Amino acid sequence: MKRPPVRDDLQAMKGYHSPQLEVDVRLNTNEAPFPPPEDFEKAFLQEVQKVDWNRYPDRLTWSLREDLAELHQVEPQQVFVANGSNEVLQTICLTFGGHGRTALTFEPTYAMYGQIARIAQCSVANAQRDEAFRIPIDVLRRAIEVEEPDLTFLCSPNNPTGTPESLEVIQTALRLSSGAVVVDEAYGQFSDFTALDLFGAQDASESLIVTRTFSKTWSMAGVRLGYCVASPWMYEEFEKVVLPYHLDSVKQIAGRVALRFQDEMEHRVTQISDERDRVSKAMAELGVEVWPSQANFILFRTACCDLPGQEVWKRLLDRSVLVRNCSGWAGLTDCLRVTIGTEQENTIFLAALQEALQ
Repeated sequence: MKRPPVRDDLQAMKGYHSPQLEVDVRLNTNEAPFPPPEDFEKAFLQEVQKVDWNRYPDRLTWSLREDLAELHQVEPQQVFVANGSNEVLQTICLTFGGHGRTALTFEPTYAMYGQIARIAQCSVANAQRDEAFRIPIDVLRRAIEVEEPDLTFLCSPNNPTGTPESLEVIQTALRLSSGAVVVDEAYGQFSDFTALDLFGAQDASESLIVTRTFSKTWSMAGVRLGYCVASPWMYEEFEKVVLPYHLDSVKQIAGRVALRFQDEMEHRVTQISDERDRVSKAMAELGVEVWPSQANFILFRTACCDLPGQEVWKRLLDRSVLVRNCSGWAGLTDCLRVTIGTEQENTIFLAALQEALQ
């Protein structure tokens, strides 16, 4: 049998992979360590009973957009909701990217920016962060002047390094670029700065897009729900490329119910941040190089212990602890990333790391 040819540009690409292994402590995918509050499940099930299963969902996701708009003090017309922030990113790339257009990233950063942009047939230009994984203003300026990007991706806090982007970097990108500037705040609740505040400015940019997710602090990775806040004119453009009725009724209910538990979410952010600081200090005492993080994970390097990152990752796995192996990524030689879990999981990780380094 003859196989139909795959697109030429896809043949050289690889899919996005993160190991899913059976272990006692899984700290490799930046998930929330706790399930949603007990009252969430009760309220969610009550609402789901009202679903008209034979009817299509609200195509405009209006009620959820209203609730998110109230949360962020913007207009519902500024909110677009999709199946995880990755579908939001895909929609943005389909809207502003395409053949002959360029997406700009600052490496190392979240791999899906380049992956999704290439799927949307963008060319991808990469500029490099400095040794502290920050974006120097001169590097940002030169990259925009040379590449003239139609899309610029800024991850704040950056994955996998945990470093937030500065207000100066974001405002400079908005000022210099003629394309869309995407600030991905998947971990924004852990940071001391959010680009969402820029929408309240009198001269708010028409090109700013801020993406968020329910997967992290809302404890809803299994639901796959994300959104962005942007200038109102963008919503109609997004509607042109997204599939009709793309967000099912159950997802919309889950998002609306979750927003009732804002106080619990903020309490969990504090808990996780405190644990992050405890784990970071303990890791530094073990002799590994640790980068300051404003996310729910920590990037660390093992080379100072004369052990390759790959070897430490394997030794942790042998002790049934799974972290993210970043040691083969450009600019992250011997680096691993650990998600902050429960207090017990973190203590087990620290003990396993101490053994792995010996």
